[in-house]
Parts: sequence; C-alpha cells; structure tokens
Amino acid sequence: MGQRLVHLFLPNKGKKLLIVVDGISYARYPVKTSLITERDHIDTIIRSYALPFLQKNDMLIISERIIAIMQRRSFLIRDIHPSWWAHFLSRFVSRHRGGIGLKSPYTMELALQEVGLVRILYASVCTMITKLFGLRGVFYHVVGSNINAIDGPCSYTLPPGNKSAKLGPKNPMQVAVRLSKLFHAPIVIIDANDYGVRVLGYSKGVNVSLVQKIFRDNPLGQSDEQTPLAIVSKLFNTIKSG
Repeated sequence: MGQRLVHLFLPNKGKKLLIVVDGISYARYPVKTSLITERDHIDTIIRSYALPFLQKNDMLIISERIIAIMQRRSFLIRDIHPSWWAHFLSRFVSRHRGGIGLKSPYTMELALQEVGLVRILYASVCTMITKLFGLRGVFYHVVGSNINAIDGPCSYTLPPGNKSAKLGPKNPMQVAVRLSKLFHAPIVIIDANDYGVRVLGYSKGVNVSLVQKIFRDNPLGQSDEQTPLAIVSKLFNTIKSG
C-alpha cells in the first residue's frame, strides 16, 4: 500500500509523510475531505474519502474535531450566553499555547453545561490544593468527560470554526469501536495540535503510546489543511536485527 499511496497523497505544509518510531518506518497519509458540517455523517465521510485507500493492517486516524461537529457539539459564539460563573471561573484559567481551552467565558460555559457547576468547583478546589504540592493536570483528571478537548475559536481555522466553540466528542471510545467493526480496521480518535497529542478513543488492539509517537509532529496540521483523516501504514524496519 505504501508505495502506491505515496503517489496519491502529499504531506501538509511543513509536515512529512514518513516518521520512524522505535526503528520502524510509518507513513501518515493525510486524507483531504470536503468541509465537514453537522449535516455530515462519519460513516459516509470514511466510506467516501478513506475506504478506497484503506488496506489490510492499516490504521485510520480521525480528528476529534469532526466527530464533535457531526455530533452537533460545535456552537457559534453568538449562540453561547456565558453565565456569571463562566465569566468568573474563566479568569483563573491559564491559557495553553495549544489553544484557548477554558480561558474563554464561552468555552467555560460549555464546560458548565456539560458537567455542572458542582463538579467544576470541586475540580477547581482539588487543583488549588494539589498545586501546593507541585502537581499539575489535576483539574482535567477530576472533572473528566473530555473537558480538556473543549476549545474556542481560532483565527487560523476554517469558517465557521473561527467563530465557534466546541465540546469534545461524546463517547469517543464507543465511536471508535463501532467504526472499527464497520470498516474492519483499527480506528483512533485523536486531539492533536503542534504542542501535543491525546488519544480520546480507540478500538481493540490499538497501541495508544505508539499512536502518540507516530503523531507527535501533528501531520494533520491545525489550520486550513482540511485533512481530518489519516491512514497510517507500517512500511518497514529501519534497524536490521542481528
């Protein structure tokens, strides 16, 4: 498959098709699609754009953003009305270089609607206490529900994403397992940017640590690439045994 697809897929700007992980070369073929909206369905998107090129032992990677969009979990800023609590709590959030996160009252409002004020406050208290001991990341661990996948509008994303805030996908593990059974291939749903990658959902047999290494340089990009899918193909060992 690798040799054939090299002539059909081009890497995104500033990215590479190939990466070597633990002495093995992998190809990450970015799959360009139409602009995904809430009217689309992931089954149809995969069948139309990825399935014709998907072969045995390949793995299909899906950006969590399009899953969230198709689940109608992306909202225009004008339709979100932050509460007093959203304005108040967002002031204490440190903005991560990879995105807005909960620093915006709009994204904080989505978090409040998703898990409730009590859990947000509880996670905040736990964070304040554990920070005294140098522990970080406790807030998202306590609050759960993929709240760390919430993000706000970014100027470099395609419309209407540049004017929208979104929740993370709902039940990403279930989605990945269902798609794997349907298309007979390992499926992984990732939340990636140029600063890191998290696996939100995956089907049976997927090595999560390996996926994170393969996508550490974010070959899907995070601007206007319009490549929310990637086919991963194991090519060959670069280190000979013996």
